[in-house]
Amino acid sequence: MDKIRVRVPATSANLGSGFDCCGIALELYNVFEFEKISKGLELVNCEEEFANESNLSYQAYKAVCDKIGVDPSVKITIIDTGVPVSRGLGSSATLICAGAYAANKLHGCPLSKEEVFAICTELEGHPDNVAPALFGSFCVSVTDMHGNPYTVRTHVSKRIHFTAVIPDFEVQTHHAREVLPELVKREDAVYNMSRVALLASAFKSGDSQLLKIVTKDRLHQQYRRPLFRNIDEIEECAYECGAISFMISGAGSTCLCLSTKSMADKLNEKIKCLPNGWVARELEISKYGTKEVM
Repeated sequence: MDKIRVRVPATSANLGSGFDCCGIALELYNVFEFEKISKGLELVNCEEEFANESNLSYQAYKAVCDKIGVDPSVKITIIDTGVPVSRGLGSSATLICAGAYAANKLHGCPLSKEEVFAICTELEGHPDNVAPALFGSFCVSVTDMHGNPYTVRTHVSKRIHFTAVIPDFEVQTHHAREVLPELVKREDAVYNMSRVALLASAFKSGDSQLLKIVTKDRLHQQYRRPLFRNIDEIEECAYECGAISFMISGAGSTCLCLSTKSMADKLNEKIKCLPNGWVARELEISKYGTKEVM
């Protein structure tokens, strides 16, 4: 095999109480093509500032090639960019997972899924986005004292509807990190711990009352809200349209609504005149994560 086309889903991390450990894959995709070449690196349909060896998809491709001892020369073509950048939907994870997956497949799959996951986690710095991007569905992830990642994938109930509300402004991850406190109150830590312990079960069962409770958070969202323009209006509209939960997606700027029925059309009608270009999109769960496509 000399060429492969890879599709990677968007991801939403944290999911309220699951700060830095939970994530879900959604049916919004980036698609890349990787082709072995005789020498060097070619990047096609890539913005000039990223068309170099620092490109995350190439960094991941090269990391796998270095691990297995093969030449990393490759042509990378960006086929489709459905996942918006710096919107809290895991765009960097799509690049990393695509590169690592493609390198492993093009060279005969010498690495296990777990080894590919470890390389992706090291490059991303945390597993909460790369786990669902690679494996699909809902993932809870952890790293041990040596930095080795582990994840458990869970089925998501069809009773839950997911609506991403995406604005026209970005929130940079490092800014979203900077506003977080160094220390948190014990009661706030317990508040989140008790909820995240039930988060996977709530997503699996689709219990709307439980989802209302377990997606609440005291560790990150209250500190990040000032970075989001007119978020209070968007949240109010979401609940008026039937949301059972409203959360910041990852570091933002996208917000994620959970509901028991479709609400995107109704929400778009309500928010169409509000500033900052917020648009609601209903998204299905991506069950399979990163995969080869024709």
